[in-house]
Amino acid sequence: MSIILKSAKVINAESKYHGTKQDILISKGKISKIEKLIPSNGLMEINIKDLHVSLGWLDSSVSFGEPGYEERETIINGGNVAGRSGFTELVLNSNTKPVIDTQADISFIKSKSENIISNIHPVGAFTMSSNSKELAELYDMKKSGAVAFYDYKKPISNPNLLKTALLYSQSFDGLIMSFPQNNLISNGGVINEGLVSTSYGVKGIPVLSEEIQISRDLKILEYTGGKLHIPTISCKSSVDLIRQAKNKGMKVSCSVAMHNLFFNEEKLTDFDTRFKVLPPIRTELDRKALLKGVEDGTIDMVTSDHSPIDIDRKKMDINNAEYGTIGLESFFGALLTLFDLNRTIQILTSGKSIFGINESKIEVGSYANLSLFTLEKEYLFSKSNILSKSKNSAFLGTKMKGKPLGIIIKEKHLINE
Repeated sequence: MSIILKSAKVINAESKYHGTKQDILISKGKISKIEKLIPSNGLMEINIKDLHVSLGWLDSSVSFGEPGYEERETIINGGNVAGRSGFTELVLNSNTKPVIDTQADISFIKSKSENIISNIHPVGAFTMSSNSKELAELYDMKKSGAVAFYDYKKPISNPNLLKTALLYSQSFDGLIMSFPQNNLISNGGVINEGLVSTSYGVKGIPVLSEEIQISRDLKILEYTGGKLHIPTISCKSSVDLIRQAKNKGMKVSCSVAMHNLFFNEEKLTDFDTRFKVLPPIRTELDRKALLKGVEDGTIDMVTSDHSPIDIDRKKMDINNAEYGTIGLESFFGALLTLFDLNRTIQILTSGKSIFGINESKIEVGSYANLSLFTLEKEYLFSKSNILSKSKNSAFLGTKMKGKPLGIIIKEKHLINE
């Protein structure tokens, strides 16, 4: 099948077509022509007002539910949600039931996602059953397609396991991920330790719990070498620590969740559990430091940290509700509210090399891996914008602008009507 994108404005700073409107012909999965006007000759057209196109977007932390939590989300529906939200590449977490901790489990995820247009890159658990006791089948999972190893939202409590894994993983270029929280210090806290937690008598999670874990992990990385990724940092001190490590030449990368960039702890004054996330939403000072970390490149990626939770486990009191918010559908609109268009697209397309995901190009002869979107005027994000099975979005009622239209990957496409 051949597809022509009509009068699409190219947003790709590294392309000679950047900022220009072009017709783009895709034939046999490759970009075969980029010209001001390409005759349709009966071919399928995508002709949408204010059509924009960029390289395919990456989300580096996505959770669904299958296997085990299909009531939250399935791989098929979740993959379609991602595609309609503009994402061609998804790094899928291992927090299922059972946990994805073997070669067979990785093969199951790869097989189950074969008919999804978005590319799913599974993460294998760091330890068996994510119990922090015994390393999982890292090498075997890597051979089957795992792009990293991570016990989702669970800290590596045993520092010797991290040391061993960082040494061992160098033999097969593995990427180790370590959640930035010390549970002995967080000690059952549920929101940021600060004015809100103190004023309302809710147990807080101190910044110290994140600082100490990251400091420890960076010391181990400096000793062992290897590659370490610290997902979803939440505070100024974390940005400072990682910046210092990068200046030393250490192979460390990190991400921040969209909700930590967008909101501060004041959202918790009404105990709305949509904002109960981990790490917690912190102070305005932390939020601004995170924004600066994205701007100066200390923070490598922004993620939705998409985590669907069914209503029975989310609509509860603040102490008992589960952590997490969905974020795929709101990601682009929220980013475009904080950053200009060029920076937004740079953020959405950054970080692929960290996970060993092939980079694409907008040029003749390249395989198509494209995200499509419009720059719609400001609107309120509402339930009508949510395609996920779970509806636990922290962004409901938030003003944002810009909407994704879908994706094209090789010969397949998924376009919102």
